[in-house]
Amino acid sequence: MRDPAVPRSYGVLLAVVAVATAVLVLAQAELLARLASGGDGIALLAGVVGARAAVLWGQRVLTQRTAATVKARLRERVLRDAVARRGDRAGAVSTLVTRGVDAVEPYLAGYLPQLAVAAVVPLAVLLRLAFADLTAALTILVTLPLIPVFAALVGAHTRDRTRRQWAELSAVGGHFLDVVAGLGTLKLFGRAAAQADTVRRMATAHADTTMRTLRVAFLSALVLELVATLSVALVAVPVGLRLLGGGVDLRVALLVLLLAPEAYLPLRAAGAQFHAGAEGLAVLEQAAVVPAPPATATRRPPDLGRAEIVLEDVGVRSLRGFHLRIAPGERIALVGPSGAGKSTLLALLLGEVVPDTGRVLVGGVDLREIDRTAWLRGLAWVPQAPTAFEGTVADNIRLGGPDATAAAVAVGLGDLLEARHPLSSGERQRVALARALARADAGLLLLDEPTARLDSGTEATVLAAARALSRGRTAVLVAHRPALLAEVDRVVELR
Repeated sequence: MRDPAVPRSYGVLLAVVAVATAVLVLAQAELLARLASGGDGIALLAGVVGARAAVLWGQRVLTQRTAATVKARLRERVLRDAVARRGDRAGAVSTLVTRGVDAVEPYLAGYLPQLAVAAVVPLAVLLRLAFADLTAALTILVTLPLIPVFAALVGAHTRDRTRRQWAELSAVGGHFLDVVAGLGTLKLFGRAAAQADTVRRMATAHADTTMRTLRVAFLSALVLELVATLSVALVAVPVGLRLLGGGVDLRVALLVLLLAPEAYLPLRAAGAQFHAGAEGLAVLEQAAVVPAPPATATRRPPDLGRAEIVLEDVGVRSLRGFHLRIAPGERIALVGPSGAGKSTLLALLLGEVVPDTGRVLVGGVDLREIDRTAWLRGLAWVPQAPTAFEGTVADNIRLGGPDATAAAVAVGLGDLLEARHPLSSGERQRVALARALARADAGLLLLDEPTARLDSGTEATVLAAARALSRGRTAVLVAHRPALLAEVDRVVELR
């Protein structure tokens, strides 16, 4: 396959190396046959052997450097594309960037170079033997296709199994990372043990798939070795009998015996390398899927003070066929177990996640058609784990709006406006809430557990600020603590 991360010159260089290898293989066999039949040329033979070793060393250096370059480019592209998609699971992307990209090296540095040699050396051997011993050349011509035929039959089966193995590995790695990221919440709701069982089942399924794939690889290697050995025997035995009967001279017989294994060896090696490189090929195919550039949305967002928000038959991640209607100015709380889709729903309203099915309507307009920058300008967003940027507390709050002092006082940070020290998780949470308070023109408030890291006294202060912030505005908040539920007009439970 052609991948943009692989240099175009790589195939040309592999072809040059394959041709050089073929020339040196023929030269080495000729010189060995001459020496074994009583001729001279040992110094020339040593030079050819040294040249063949140098070509092999140069090929390895070239392939290793190219593989390292391609892996770096793939990692960069996968991460860039993940940012462009915005809906990818971090765990799946992490598995692809680490374990997945490393699997590309056996494909680029092992299988492709051997495939190039297998395409050139057998043809060169056949041409040389056609002039030396036509009978041996015809025998090789008949038996040689058996190896690629068997390799293709087994390889197609192995390719499908390897793709399935990689998909399961990606799922296991992605799910494991997602579970680790949310372990605190899972333990809080008593779901850690259940998720551990899920990860264990997925890991066991992946191990079973891996063993089945390895079983096919070992059996196919045995088949290729058996076919190649029998094919060489079909050439060697008749040549030996003809040599005893005087039908062929010693030098030609030796040339045939030396070149016959060289005709089958590259194909056997390519078949063996295929299994090592099949996973890398599956990774390249996955990494080559470039996300389509998002359509340019230019519609201005409707007035959120009067626009109804409707999630219509939405399907994404854990949400399936989800319906929700939010009236203008309504305050709703989302409750439910971890993994039910509460944060995903907020991400849908932010426009960070695009639904697989259904749509999000704002005043009857599909959110995908609304200019994203203008839409975000009308929102106030408080995530579960807010980020505190370099600078003072006041500088961080002013990212939401100019009135930092009033917002800081409202959340109990009036004495820390000029503070620069590292903030605690609770202080970061209050900074994020103050930042949202400072957005006086925000018509939609999205709060993801805004009081999760606060003590009861600070929570009361923050709730009073949130009450003032949400007055007359549409608000959607994820709530686990009972105090938050008293501040909303309606509770929506997700299962």
